[in-house]
Amino acid sequence: MNKEKKQVIYLDRNESQYGPALACFEVLKVDNFKNLSEYSRDFSRGVKSALSERLANDFGVPEKNILLGYGGEDILKQAVHCYINKGDKIMIPSYSWWYYKKIADEKEGVKIEYPIVEGEDSFYYDIDGMLKIYEKEKPKLVLISSPNNPTGNRLEIDDLKMVLRKIKDAVVIIDEAYTLFYNKDNSHLKDMINEFPNVLIIRTFSKYYGLAGIRIGFVLMGDNHAEFSLFSARYLGYNRLSEQIAIAALDSSDYYDEMRDKMVADTEAYIKDFNQMEGFKAYKTYANFILVKIPVAIKDDLKKYLTERNMIVKFMAEDGLFNHLRITIGTQEQNRLLLNMIKSFLTKTITNELVH
Repeated sequence: MNKEKKQVIYLDRNESQYGPALACFEVLKVDNFKNLSEYSRDFSRGVKSALSERLANDFGVPEKNILLGYGGEDILKQAVHCYINKGDKIMIPSYSWWYYKKIADEKEGVKIEYPIVEGEDSFYYDIDGMLKIYEKEKPKLVLISSPNNPTGNRLEIDDLKMVLRKIKDAVVIIDEAYTLFYNKDNSHLKDMINEFPNVLIIRTFSKYYGLAGIRIGFVLMGDNHAEFSLFSARYLGYNRLSEQIAIAALDSSDYYDEMRDKMVADTEAYIKDFNQMEGFKAYKTYANFILVKIPVAIKDDLKKYLTERNMIVKFMAEDGLFNHLRITIGTQEQNRLLLNMIKSFLTKTITNELVH
């Protein structure tokens, strides 16, 4: 008799292991063919969609300043494609999501990296270095990720505003895909788009809300983005079912608050445990993942060991992060299992060294 194959645990793509709130599944049970067979009629009320209207009300901003997209990824790509042409300069963090550079290459933009630096217990933006590069290069677009993937660091709101006042002549995209894991206060959003008309703040339902599969995100825009609004807005509206699922998630704050509390506790446990392992260093994070430096000598063997046990984490291969893991914060059971696997691997390795 064939044994049932053990389920693979994927802690490598920053997807939610808790999944969305129960209310999101309830939306799928509604037997209403009109949601599938008819275009949205929200335009008749002077808005683009029910979800953009809801978000505008939640954030206290005009609905015209919000656009929906096929996930944050889609909005990011559209914005770069809208504003960057061949030869235009785009500033990108030195350690960042590889996709930023790919999109810039699609438009033949000139990529200018600015520094994220390793500190004692976390990475951080070198703000002075960033501003010096901006003054020298005068890019058309600046991309800021807060919290940043894969380093997990963020810019404090006051620091971010200071930076934006210095780079006010560029289009600025702020990728906040992970921000709700450390800060559910959205009060800064209204102030940001009012004070900085060139800013685009991208959010997504993929990460915190556990809805990566429905592909829905949004952007809050300053008033200087009429061009992008025309470029991105959809004449026939958006996915009505996805919108309803997203609204159900917004209505389920108790579920997500409980999830966040568990993840914060597990993140702190990860940092404590990893920093007690010889040769390991875990960095402070504000996202749903943690970056861990490991002894380079064990990298290949550890990857093999975990993979054989159906545990998949991200083994980094970028310059400067070659001997690092990026681990998605999973459920409490998954996190304990991974830590136990790594401890078992280290015990086995030490035992083998003593024997030989």
